[in-house]
Amino acid sequence: MNIVQRKKLWFSISCAIILLGAILAFTRNLNYGIDFTGGTLMEINVKKYVESSEIRSITDEIDSSATITHIGENRHVVQIRTTNDLDNEGRTKIFDKFKEKYNLTDEDLLRSEQFGPAIGREIRNKALISILIATIGMLIYISIRFELSYGISAIVALVHDVLVVLSIYSIFRIPINSPFVAAILTVVGYSINDTIVVFDRIRENIKITNKKDYANIANNSIKQTVSRSINTSLTTLIAIVALYVLGVESIKDFTLPLIVGILTGTYSSIFIASPVWVLLKEKGNI
Repeated sequence: MNIVQRKKLWFSISCAIILLGAILAFTRNLNYGIDFTGGTLMEINVKKYVESSEIRSITDEIDSSATITHIGENRHVVQIRTTNDLDNEGRTKIFDKFKEKYNLTDEDLLRSEQFGPAIGREIRNKALISILIATIGMLIYISIRFELSYGISAIVALVHDVLVVLSIYSIFRIPINSPFVAAILTVVGYSINDTIVVFDRIRENIKITNKKDYANIANNSIKQTVSRSINTSLTTLIAIVALYVLGVESIKDFTLPLIVGILTGTYSSIFIASPVWVLLKEKGNI
């Protein structure tokens, strides 16, 4: 399969996903979670461990995106965070349902309050600055180790990965919370690995062939490294998917963007980075 020759197909797929995500983000906004929006916080002692799904049968009536966390030594205390800014009457109504279902008393409502966003503009700006600094650092490193065309191609693939993850979250209305920001920073560091492996093989093959048939060199390099890229990503995904399936909700909030980011990073290292490098080499002296 000539991957580079079909670059228009791969670029079209990525552009379609990013464009759809951007349109939906502008028309209905991203689904910011409670860390960005603020909301309501309640802590209720139900006196036994109760599955999150059972708790959600009550909270979904008010906010389907509410975050459920079990706290305390025996995990008998349920912490509920909702994006809806509930007044005292609304919070009392929720507790009354718990009170009736689990035979609780007024003393079992340990905490009930409204709270502001945990992630403000300053933290969001710092996250963006961190990504920008990491991107510039990678561009400099790759340009020194290889050459500028490799660096530009790698950054294009990196930006592609971040935009695709954001688009997936926009399309499926997945809440964006603080774990998402941490996961994106992790994806930025992780997704460059497969691309570097392919570029290293391209550099070796250029030395061997000493030809300027960039498309053929890139295609052969991809074929020689594709099994390594897939196997590496697959073993990582197995561990992360296990954490997602077996972990608590706070772990799922972190692992979900990692899963999407690793899949996207594997795709971009094969179908985006190398074709972009070929375009740069064929169009100019970069």
